[in-house]
Amino acid sequence: MSTVEVSAKDVMALRQKTGLGMMDCKKALIEHSGDAAAAETALREKMKGKMDTRVDRAAGEGLIIITGEGDKAAILEFRAETDFTARNENFIAMANEIAKMSLEQGDGEVEFTDAMKALLDEVRITTGENISMARGHRLTGGNFGQYIHHDNKLGVLLQFDGEMPEDLSTGICQHVAANMPTPMAVNEDGVPHDLVALKRNEAKAEAENSGKPAEIAEKIAEGKMRKFFEEVTLLGQKYVRDETKQIKELLPEGVHLKMFVRTQLGAE
Repeated sequence: MSTVEVSAKDVMALRQKTGLGMMDCKKALIEHSGDAAAAETALREKMKGKMDTRVDRAAGEGLIIITGEGDKAAILEFRAETDFTARNENFIAMANEIAKMSLEQGDGEVEFTDAMKALLDEVRITTGENISMARGHRLTGGNFGQYIHHDNKLGVLLQFDGEMPEDLSTGICQHVAANMPTPMAVNEDGVPHDLVALKRNEAKAEAENSGKPAEIAEKIAEGKMRKFFEEVTLLGQKYVRDETKQIKELLPEGVHLKMFVRTQLGAE
């Protein structure tokens, strides 16, 4: 049986497409009689099978991507095993492309489609790492502010109606990123009802147990609830850049905060 001769140029071309070693590429070309397309397909299938066995490996690095177009925006989290891969230009390009694709979906959690998976698998194969799109959220309507921390591991997307200076919208996003406690919701309507009921009952019981009349106890409880909402809602919190003012006091006339999405790498 004669051995198929393959040129170094063909081997190098296949290596550049797959990121695999020269010997693997040469062997694949020989096995497929010099057919570069068939060899590439076979290599990718082989490597994909190997990568699928690595999905349980810890992926503690990655980045946050925010993208937008017109009245649509999305924030997504991508994970990798090493910081080296998270900073790789191919990984970043893949993440940006998938983020753009997510804008074609409806509002809410981003669905990881087959087309997105194909892009991600390309980078999984060439890096040899367990990488993934961990989650994403897509919004429509109004205007958007955004902030991504310098290490790309924490991002905030803010949705609002009306006109707001970019510096302020960015500042509010930075507030959401940095403030402790992290706001639960824009206003009290977004705070979980069961938590509100629990806090209200606790406040009322504390006032009643102190011997206060029911009417006074009710007023004390309401005061405690106002303080609670100031602590846990975005509009009620003191601005991290100027703690003499609440967020709601900073908003220009006609501006209405609708929603924010805070995404931190590795957080659930």
